[in-house]
Amino acid sequence: MKAEQIRPEMHLRPIGAVRSEIKESMLTADEKGLALKERMEKIREYHHRIKNTVSDLVIETEFTDLLEGIEGFSHILVLYWPHLIAPERRGLKQVHPMGREDLPLQGIFATCSPARPNPVLVSAVPLLERRENILRVKGLEALDGSPLIDIKPYSLNYYGAENPAVPPWMEQIHRELEI
Repeated sequence: MKAEQIRPEMHLRPIGAVRSEIKESMLTADEKGLALKERMEKIREYHHRIKNTVSDLVIETEFTDLLEGIEGFSHILVLYWPHLIAPERRGLKQVHPMGREDLPLQGIFATCSPARPNPVLVSAVPLLERRENILRVKGLEALDGSPLIDIKPYSLNYYGAENPAVPPWMEQIHRELEI
C-alpha cells in the first residue's frame, strides 16, 4: 500500500504558546544543511543555560479544563512547532548533526534537527507548577513564541525505554555538551 492511499487530511491548531527567555536558536538551516552560529564552547554555555531556564507554557483558556490533574505528574512531554524554521528550509534530507562536518552525514529522521518535513519537536521536561492555564517547566529548548501542539503526562511505563542505544556520534555530542 502506498503512503498516499493511507494519508488522511490533517489539521493541527496551536493549544498555546511558549514564553521563554530563549529568543534564538544556536543552529541555522539552509539548503546546504545545518550550521552552528557559535563555537562549541558557546554551545555548551547555551545548553547549560537551557537546562536551567524556566519557561511558561501558556495554554489557551478554552483548553484549561484539559489540564485538570496534570499537576500530579513530575514531568510532561511538550510537543511544539519550531516556528522560525521557514517552510523552504524543511526540505533537508541529510545533515551533519548540529552542523558539524566532523560528524557523519545522517538522514534527517536520525537526528533531532528542527529542519524536518513536519517540524514537530518533543521534549520531556520537569513540571514545576500549574497556575490556571499556565504550566511552568524547566529545561525546555523551545524558543519564545513557539506554538504548542500538545501536552502529555510523562509516564515511565509508556515512554521510558530500557537501555536505549545511540550511535557513537550522538554519544560524542552528549559528552561534549556536559559541563
